[in-house]
Amino acid sequence: MSFTPFFTALFAHHGGFGLNLNPLDTNLINLVIVIGVLVWFLRGFLGGILERRRQAILADLSDAEQRLQSATAALTQAQQDLAAARQKAEQIRQDGQARAHAVRVDSQQRTIEEMARLKEDATADLKAEASRVTALLRREAARQAIEQALASLPAKLDETAQARLIDQSIQNLGNA
Repeated sequence: MSFTPFFTALFAHHGGFGLNLNPLDTNLINLVIVIGVLVWFLRGFLGGILERRRQAILADLSDAEQRLQSATAALTQAQQDLAAARQKAEQIRQDGQARAHAVRVDSQQRTIEEMARLKEDATADLKAEASRVTALLRREAARQAIEQALASLPAKLDETAQARLIDQSIQNLGNA
């Protein structure tokens, strides 16, 4: 008993969908042959294209990996350089602060020394002026005393007193 005519008759009479299981009638053999030929011929062609594409993708991945490694190395080096630069900047800042402090202390010390020197100079000038004025006053007092003594001397000094004074002065000179 063949099921093919039965199914064919069943579906054909109703005018709808039908299933044709006859391989010669449905071109199933032709389709298998065409697909087999396509697979056999295109396998080499598509395989080559796919292999080249795979090689290109692998090369791109390898290149990207190498660039990633070099970028990572460059980043690491840049971070080290940045850390070194920050350390150097901090050292420069500390040196600058130390220099500024030293300059400020030195300037204050020089100012104090200069003020002390000026004070000493002013004191020395004051003492010198006081000595000069004192000497001037002494000379003036002595001059006035001598003038007064010379003015009053002729009236008080007679010849005997004058001789006695001269003798006494000579004797004082001889003892000295």
